[in-house]
Amino acid sequence: MPLQHTTISATYNGSSAGMLGLDQQFAPVAGSNITAIDSTGSGGVEFLSADFLFGIDFAEDGVMTVYNNGQVAAGAYSMRFDFGASLGAPLTRFSLLDSAAIGGLPVLNLIDGHTIGLDLSGLDWGNGFTSFSARLEAAPSPVPEPGSVTLILAGLAAFALMRRRATTV
Repeated sequence: MPLQHTTISATYNGSSAGMLGLDQQFAPVAGSNITAIDSTGSGGVEFLSADFLFGIDFAEDGVMTVYNNGQVAAGAYSMRFDFGASLGAPLTRFSLLDSAAIGGLPVLNLIDGHTIGLDLSGLDWGNGFTSFSARLEAAPSPVPEPGSVTLILAGLAAFALMRRRATTV
């Protein structure tokens, strides 16, 4: 699960004060733009934009859902989410899952292995109260193939046998 046990810092339109996090009960206080993934699965959001236009939910399996809470006037709406060192593996890509309720496509950017950008400026949200979802994918954990483990163990055994023979001669 790419987002399990992560803590996220967020900005909205370039401002950390523009994002309100669940850990601070969405209160506009210092550090409110930092929150942990809600692992309870309660269905709530991790962040609200300070203007309450958008709610952003992250699931441990990497699904991000963006909700709008009413009429969205034309304008600039950008967000940045930084998962920092709490991320188990670097993020590698996005895939849009469900955007049928909105007009247009959100601009999703992978800034680096732990930071994503989201631009909602070109979307038509219709009459409001709609959403879209995307999946964040992380690099797979390197797991050695069974054959390579066997080969390494055979090599170590051969090395130990040769060393043992050299010390007994």
